[in-house]
Amino acid sequence: MINPELHKKPVALDRVAHRNLKIRREMSALDATAGLNAFFITAAEFADACKEYPILFLRAGKDEQGKDLCAPVTVFGLLKGENLVYRHGRWNARYVPALLRSYPFAMAPTPDKQFVVCFDETSPVFSQTEGQALFDEKGEPTPYLEEVRQFVEKIEIEVDRTRLAGRKMMEMNLLQDKRFDATLPDGTPLSIDGFMAVDEDRLKNLSDAEVLELQRTGLLALLHFHMASMSNISRLLEIHVEKRAGEKQ
Repeated sequence: MINPELHKKPVALDRVAHRNLKIRREMSALDATAGLNAFFITAAEFADACKEYPILFLRAGKDEQGKDLCAPVTVFGLLKGENLVYRHGRWNARYVPALLRSYPFAMAPTPDKQFVVCFDETSPVFSQTEGQALFDEKGEPTPYLEEVRQFVEKIEIEVDRTRLAGRKMMEMNLLQDKRFDATLPDGTPLSIDGFMAVDEDRLKNLSDAEVLELQRTGLLALLHFHMASMSNISRLLEIHVEKRAGEKQ
């Protein structure tokens, strides 16, 4: 999955063109996340991510059948371009979303609906002279690149599952547009909108058959993880206030 905010210049790996490409694994690729205030996660990550971040949903257009889609995201900051989790060259949370862990690699579809491993050509972790080789002297993928391929392939499978889960939530009208308002200690108002969260009234009034369907499909657990994660908004607010106070000193 290619994210334009992260993968600035994705290029398909080619065993001929990139025969000598290496990656300096000791360098952190997460510098590229410094301006990200939210990022996509898969449904398989909810249980871990809900302990660290608010999990919200964004509208994601429609699928080929015209059905509404949504995308779950972990929230890292309260303002556009603000990442309160990645600071001073470190990711200050125990869980890092899978797509960020795979960066600067990703998997992307080709015009003939195949998938290829890509890399972000703008990432400074790549080199022609030093680091972990991606291809061996015969032009075959190294064990490291094979591990990368397996990881991004697994992510792509989970992305498809997440898309289906989001479509079902939208079909059942389980999500609604929300707004978060707060006032900072100095009196500055802070508002966050443009996201969706669970419609708790709708959830409470589901029929027994609907509850059973959600339980069997795993969607009920996802909604509970999402609801539990909302308490992390106050934690982000605290970090935001501390950061602003530090900048004024």
